[in-house]
Amino acid sequence: MAIEVGAKAPDFQLKNQHGESVRLSDFRGEKNVVLLFYPFAFTGVCTGELCALRDELPTFVNDDVQLLAVSNDSPFSLRVFAEQEGLEYPLLSDFWPHGETSRAYGVFDEDKGCAVRGTFVIDKEGVVRWTVVNGLPDARDLNDYAKALEAL
Repeated sequence: MAIEVGAKAPDFQLKNQHGESVRLSDFRGEKNVVLLFYPFAFTGVCTGELCALRDELPTFVNDDVQLLAVSNDSPFSLRVFAEQEGLEYPLLSDFWPHGETSRAYGVFDEDKGCAVRGTFVIDKEGVVRWTVVNGLPDARDLNDYAKALEAL
């Protein structure tokens, strides 16, 4: 069961595509966070979603908002993926312990061994204010979470 609106977002510390540690709590009091879980780098739907975010990046990475995209890929795979697709926002690796953060948010598919498409808009106080969870084959509409950000 995915974390619900109104719940405190579980903190985590994950490595980005450059091997740097990123903690959700680093943004508390500073920025709203769009936390986006996706199954795997280099797959069609995931690439489409992440490139759409890249193309609208000022909406999701600015003085008030930080986008964090999480998959169960290794940081090394994420670095190649980010370079190949021109993704300049943090791609976080939930590789080991495998799926720990995805499980904390209730979006880990045990049978597939990866996260489903879960998105959480987290306010500056660390509270989940909006969420959507889609199955593996179902792309999300980034306009939905852009509207959720506007409502904060």
